Amino acid sequence: MVHIRLKPDTLDEENAKFSHQRLPRPLFLNSVPKSGSHLLKNIMRMFVPVEDHFKEQFIQWGNLQQYKHAFRAEAKMLSWGHLLFSDASAVEAGPARKIILVRDPHSWVLARARFFLSDEFGDNSVLVKNGELTVDSLINLMIFGIHGKAMGMRELFTYNAVAWQGSDCTTLRYEDLLEAVRTLGSAESDAYFETVFEAAGLASIPDDWRERVKIGSDRKQSGTARENLSPGTGIEIPKELTDSQKALVEFAAPGLRSLLGYA
Repeated sequence: MVHIRLKPDTLDEENAKFSHQRLPRPLFLNSVPKSGSHLLKNIMRMFVPVEDHFKEQFIQWGNLQQYKHAFRAEAKMLSWGHLLFSDASAVEAGPARKIILVRDPHSWVLARARFFLSDEFGDNSVLVKNGELTVDSLINLMIFGIHGKAMGMRELFTYNAVAWQGSDCTTLRYEDLLEAVRTLGSAESDAYFETVFEAAGLASIPDDWRERVKIGSDRKQSGTARENLSPGTGIEIPKELTDSQKALVEFAAPGLRSLLGYA
């Protein structure tokens, strides 16, 4: 696991301004890294009492046995992480409701590249930090992985998202969540968040839910928002993949975008 350094937020203090009900059962927010994890997490934190937030660690395969108590049925905790699907993770997370967050692989590749270059990404041994790679090479590494150091796109999406899909999981797309936040107050946004709250198992939706969403989705509260990252090199990441790079994404993970509803 890579150590990530992020600035702390003030959402616990904001949370205390509202009244809360405990979750009826544990809720685990799983995601492909760099798919809007902190946006979903910060929103949901505003609907669960702070004492029920599992804040010890992002739950991942490497620390699952240490932190599996987050999923205990009687604990009713809100937890989050990037947990790979396997027999042990499926069993340990079994008592929890699960929401899986994904992102369009095309924009995900670019977001991952920006994060790898930032000072917040802690593995300084990764060669992309020395600034000697071309942008094209860096993007290819984000698609296919860095041998012995970082998983490729296909593996990350497979084991953090696709393999989890089933009757006890709800898959959300980052782009839909972002649009619902941007259009907060519209009928479309209301309908979207109703499905999110239902997936989360909230016993009742408070009348002030829009205010809570607005606070939780404030980009200033997210250490991984693009504008809050510290650029570690002078490499400029483009806003969009080229057609050739999009073809590489399809070669690396054929059918993935279609499966997730992006094509």
